[in-house]
Amino acid sequence: MSGSKVFKPLPHFESDAEAERFVAEADLSAYDLSGFKPAQFEFEKKGEQINLRIPRSMLDAVKAKAEARGIPFTRYIRLLIEQDLARPGP
Repeated sequence: MSGSKVFKPLPHFESDAEAERFVAEADLSAYDLSGFKPAQFEFEKKGEQINLRIPRSMLDAVKAKAEARGIPFTRYIRLLIEQDLARPGP
């Protein structure tokens, strides 16, 4: 036996609440967390508002993607904007 620890695979979560419950209750030392990437949390006050007109099909697609991630669609749109702004280049 090589002596290396065998880690359990992380489960898939359908929502933020489900993930939070898992983290609060699970023994995380039993899981391989080496593939985790840093997360950004929203602390800055959101005092500005925009109005954007887009095709219904695009809004439906955005809502479906957000739902698959377990987040509100407006947060998903902000996430996409933040990711694009964080990329180097013009």
